[in-house]
Amino acid sequence: MGSTGRRRTLDRDHAVEQAMREFWQHGYEATSVSRLTQVLGIKPPSLYWAFGDKRGLFDEVVRHYQRTHGAFAARALEEEPTAYSAVRRLLHECAVEYTDDTHPAGCLLITAAATCGPESEDVRRALQETREQARARLVAKIDLDVAAGVLPPDTDTSALGTYVAAVVQGMSAQARDGAGTETLRRVAELAMTGWPTSGP
Repeated sequence: MGSTGRRRTLDRDHAVEQAMREFWQHGYEATSVSRLTQVLGIKPPSLYWAFGDKRGLFDEVVRHYQRTHGAFAARALEEEPTAYSAVRRLLHECAVEYTDDTHPAGCLLITAAATCGPESEDVRRALQETREQARARLVAKIDLDVAAGVLPPDTDTSALGTYVAAVVQGMSAQARDGAGTETLRRVAELAMTGWPTSGP
């Protein structure tokens, strides 16, 4: 019957969004194929046909997250004139996004592989590389400010980028533990007092 063939034409965007919420809430390793197929309302063969396997689905989820819920970070770096204003905006938007009750708390890229065992080491490394790429883009933004004289010439741009990444990761963890938006906004403001200048 044609119904078997139609089962394959699942709403891919909806499926990826639903899967993202599962990985975001429970982590990569704890999110089983059986749980995913239950949430998506499909049979395992349909998942494998559409995405290859669980890892293939997760990779698509990560790309979807970066285009949607996680896109604010890249926008801040692209749109703000200085690293200071970009980081301040980034941290304040983290406070809002990480505590938004319309989706799981924190950052998917930070939390999804937090409890991965050796069998999921490739996933942990892939997410680590994604976060490192984001840190490198931030360091490049800071380097431009040093070259333009906005920041002191002796600024340790790599350490400053790592500092921001550590604050972001900490805010994600605090959001997962129940910290509210205003609490994280205060964290953002306190973090900016560690910046080498008082502003742009």
